[in-house]
Amino acid sequence: MISLSINDKRVEIDTDPGTPLLWVLREHLGLVGTRYGCGAGLCGACTIHIDGEAFFACQTPVGDVADGQIVTIEGLSEQGDHPVQRAWIAEQVPQCGYCQSGQIMRAAALLARNPRPSRQEIIEEMSANLCRCGTYARIVRAIETAAEEA
Repeated sequence: MISLSINDKRVEIDTDPGTPLLWVLREHLGLVGTRYGCGAGLCGACTIHIDGEAFFACQTPVGDVADGQIVTIEGLSEQGDHPVQRAWIAEQVPQCGYCQSGQIMRAAALLARNPRPSRQEIIEEMSANLCRCGTYARIVRAIETAAEEA
């Protein structure tokens, strides 16, 4: 059994320690907001927070994070009103929406670490996450909007 702290709740999981955290979240716990995109750490659809930092859940063995505080999109804000989530709506970021939970999680980690990032810092940080619909300009605007709100 592996004990994890996910979204401020302690859970016990009976799985191999090498199982990717993504599958534990989705298949064992039903937290499907964390998306499977590529499975290779190349797209960022599975971005979650571990101890406040953005990580690819598809590349993180569950056994490596037993002592960490894991936050998924479901745990970012109970009411869905995190400043980044509000900015995403205000700037009408999503098109298909598939990558957006990962985008939001990476943006929230950036703003927690750097509340007033420059446009270039935003672009560099967000380059780890892909958007097949190409909503990059809206993503940058939303992060700038969320930074102004904080």
